[in-house]
Amino acid sequence: MGIGMLSSDLTNVIEQDHLAVGAFVKGDPEPLKSLYSRRDDVIIANPFGPPARGWTKAAETMDRAATNYRDGEVIGFERIAEYATADLGYIMEIERVRSKVGGAVKLVPIALRTTTIFRREDGVWRIVLRHADPITSARPAASVVGQ
Repeated sequence: MGIGMLSSDLTNVIEQDHLAVGAFVKGDPEPLKSLYSRRDDVIIANPFGPPARGWTKAAETMDRAATNYRDGEVIGFERIAEYATADLGYIMEIERVRSKVGGAVKLVPIALRTTTIFRREDGVWRIVLRHADPITSARPAASVVGQ
């Protein structure tokens, strides 16, 4: 396997991550949490709040975020970029799902720009950083002011 190519074991973890997103938008954070590093440098940066660092805060953030979703389903993942070395890899994707958000009664489409970084820990790939935000199209310069 050449540098930059995703190994089959990393590809399998990415597939598990995608399945876990499907559970997450149904309100179940546990499959996703099971894929994360338990180390102090793990980071979750989701659209609902500031980055959370360390396993305890990351797990709390995932638990809280999952309560926003019900009855969801995955539409698909559009891979923008991927890269890996022997012990570190990343993917950048546009993640598209449908879910009932908050108190809504209808499924609504959700698109997130996501970057996920994976690290091999004790021979197993773990997620060490996930950044997700709703920016998937061009925005005016003023959109970054005062946020």
